[in-house]
Amino acid sequence: MKYFMESVRKYVRTSDISLILAVLACSVISCIMLYSIASNEIMELCDMSTFRTQIVASVMGIIAVIVLSMIDYNKLIRLWWLYMPIAIGLTLLTFTPLGYQRPGADDRSWISIGTFYMQPSEVLKLAFILSFSYHLARDEENMNKFWHMALLCLHALVPISIVAIQGDYGTAIIFSVIFMAELLTAKIAMRYILAAAVAIPAACFVAWNWILKDTHKNRILVLIHPGTDPENLEYQQDRSLSALANGGTFGKGLFGSDYVSLPEIHNDFIYSYIGQAWGIVGALLVLALLAFICLKVLTDSMNSKNLQGQFICAGTFGMLFAHCFINIGMVLKVMPVIGIPLPFMSAGGTAVLCMYTAIGLVNSTMCHNVRKYRIFYNAES
Repeated sequence: MKYFMESVRKYVRTSDISLILAVLACSVISCIMLYSIASNEIMELCDMSTFRTQIVASVMGIIAVIVLSMIDYNKLIRLWWLYMPIAIGLTLLTFTPLGYQRPGADDRSWISIGTFYMQPSEVLKLAFILSFSYHLARDEENMNKFWHMALLCLHALVPISIVAIQGDYGTAIIFSVIFMAELLTAKIAMRYILAAAVAIPAACFVAWNWILKDTHKNRILVLIHPGTDPENLEYQQDRSLSALANGGTFGKGLFGSDYVSLPEIHNDFIYSYIGQAWGIVGALLVLALLAFICLKVLTDSMNSKNLQGQFICAGTFGMLFAHCFINIGMVLKVMPVIGIPLPFMSAGGTAVLCMYTAIGLVNSTMCHNVRKYRIFYNAES
């Protein structure tokens, strides 16, 4: 018993408790909102089973954080040869008869086995963060040499290409942000940043003319010219803005009537329901909570004892920040609708569990951060 209590105290002392508590607060808010949506029967697809799935995924996520925090990330990251092929293999299953396209979605990015549904690209994100962090740390001294940089780009191109071929361009953007966040943390040479500044507009030109479908183009065009879309693709975002306005300053509460409904209000557009239920005050508080989580992960990157830990935290920061920025941008109609969930908030077992797993990896870099590596280490403290 004494050993157990000492282990608990050590875990609390070495963990980023404020980060974990902030993530837990997000899950509590998410479950409250999903229960409210189901109780008020605002959307057919969101019932009590969605609420229960969110609770189960959150509990499993908490367990994942605790377990991963106890595992030295320096050992885990070296197992890339095991988890990366598994993650890629699961993602490639979406191109087989097991692949599943959710109602209303443009992409076939899920796999369905009986009543079990899974989005393997979420697992691939974690595998990419770990494997790319290991690759960067090993090549850190030579990364700015041309062939080393080419291999790093090839490493990122594999998952980006797979999810883009699925039609999941939103997730492809997330992978790209993770890639850039880790490279910038590794202090990439300025010549590559300038080259990227030239290449990105060219890539956008190619994507617009030969890759994107008319539906995707129209989702961008309606942001520039509202009300000009014959397919009414902006309906969802217009309803989202109406829901936010319906909440007023302090919201309409969790249980009642006269709620504005819209497609995916329990998932990609849950932030609009938060604003409707708790008003602009509640929406801003949730935004501050998400910003705190992102900044804490970024701070943990700076405090990590070695490059591998820094890159893991930087990649996780890139993933979380991109998800928050794009999702809330969709809700506010300043970003096109590309199906990116709000971290820890949107309904979805796979996404929630994988986000928690990423936090577990970040916390592992703190739990195994030996004090003698810190700048202000005092041998007597």
